[in-house]
Amino acid sequence: MVISLGKWTPGSLDKIISDASRLPDSGKKIGYISGLFIGTPYADNTLKGGVDEEEELVVNLNGVDCFTFIDYVEAMRLSSSFEGFLTYLRRIRYRDGFVEFRHRNHFFTDWAVYNSDFVEDITGHIGREKAIEIEKILNLRGDGSFFVPGIDAKKRRLIFIPSQDIDRGITEQLMTGDYIGLYSNTPGLDVSHVGIVIRDGKSLYLRHASSREKHRSVMDEDFTEYVKTRDGLIVLRPR
Repeated sequence: MVISLGKWTPGSLDKIISDASRLPDSGKKIGYISGLFIGTPYADNTLKGGVDEEEELVVNLNGVDCFTFIDYVEAMRLSSSFEGFLTYLRRIRYRDGFVEFRHRNHFFTDWAVYNSDFVEDITGHIGREKAIEIEKILNLRGDGSFFVPGIDAKKRRLIFIPSQDIDRGITEQLMTGDYIGLYSNTPGLDVSHVGIVIRDGKSLYLRHASSREKHRSVMDEDFTEYVKTRDGLIVLRPR
């Protein structure tokens, strides 16, 4: 196990997680926990493991990418202590909690399949007739190569809402704590980016770890403005 807690300590995280566990619903827990990450630097390649490298459970709060950010938030949301967080992180990041590269959830929709005890895909429910169902072969590029070498390609039925069809009727159904995947038309990918919905009064934000050079940190951006230039939307709601 590799642990780097950045500005926090096991004791301070234990208190944060314990405080969050007493909040009345999942959305408020996710909003509270994720808000504490605002300003955390963006960092690539913080996990340790590969086809030819032994996988280790990594907790790196010094820097997060868009996916490790939601990993940590969701594991904290489910926990009531720092030790519980480590246990849930294994279950969130790895199928059956088995810390091994081939068991790692490399794709956003792996959560809907393998973490269905914790989250539910509600894209079709909120999109209704605007939702599109498509079959993709994840991990297989258009030229036949793999996005993640050493991981098998797999067929998956995906439901997404095209960005041009995301109107107020859809955004009004989104709730603080919903996990958002920005659908990608690229062969082999389900999404190009992930984040968390934050609703503040009449305002709606995407809280995410931005890799843009001018940001490179966890931040909030206007939800509608952000998603309108993407291919579409996939929504997972915490149970």
